[in-house]
Amino acid sequence: MGELKQYDTKDHPFELRHEVKRLNSRLDDIADALERSDFKDIIENYTNPKKRLFSNFTAGLARGLGLTIGTALVLALFGWITSFFVSMPLIGEFLANIQHYMDAYKK
Repeated sequence: MGELKQYDTKDHPFELRHEVKRLNSRLDDIADALERSDFKDIIENYTNPKKRLFSNFTAGLARGLGLTIGTALVLALFGWITSFFVSMPLIGEFLANIQHYMDAYKK
């Protein structure tokens, strides 16, 4: 195996300075992104159990409410669309049977 050659900065001083400037620029971009994302607030939220429980509880309530409303809207839309097919021969008989079973269950 060949020996590793040490990098001599005298050989390529401009390339090294260019690489350092590029890395400094990249680090500045990362620091700006972390500041914009409020990384400190995120860490504080996850290290405080009370804040985490409250945020998860409210997120669960929002999901449950959204699922309930979404399901109601989809079922209502489905019922409205099927009302157009009541007069068709096979589908109308099938829906009439379902209606008969629902009426029998109510009594």
